[in-house]
Amino acid sequence: MKMPVARTAPVNAGQRDFGKIKSESASDAICYAWVWLKKGEKMGLTKVTTKLTSLEASQGSYEEIFLVDTGATDSLAPSDELEKIGVRQEGKMTYERADGTVKEYPFGLVRIEFMGEITAGRVVFGDPGTEPLLGVTALESVGIMVDPANKILRRLPAIPLK
Repeated sequence: MKMPVARTAPVNAGQRDFGKIKSESASDAICYAWVWLKKGEKMGLTKVTTKLTSLEASQGSYEEIFLVDTGATDSLAPSDELEKIGVRQEGKMTYERADGTVKEYPFGLVRIEFMGEITAGRVVFGDPGTEPLLGVTALESVGIMVDPANKILRRLPAIPLK
């Protein structure tokens, strides 16, 4: 089993300056984030090794480095990878993409593992080759939140049931 370590690749954005920060979550996973610094604005990108497994079929799993996207409700993975592991399309939803366009996508249900935690949830069938996204629903369901001030993933002391 691979250690759930977050990784990033250097980003070249022309005039923008990027600084690398390192942080540790409450689990043993280490998270690296690239921080965008321009005119006092800070923005972090965090990527986490995530494994998806079909709830119905036993055709293996899909493990990849996912971008943690707190702007996305559901998680997203390439449709060809989800089909390989036997994830069934359960329905369709209309989603607003990061560029503001609106598109209907099929979704399925999967087991989601990251940072030593396990949950289950909805995954959107993205276009083949699409960068996989870990949405906020998966994060919150295991009690992990993004701390924007410190640019880290933080484990809540308790998951709210109220």
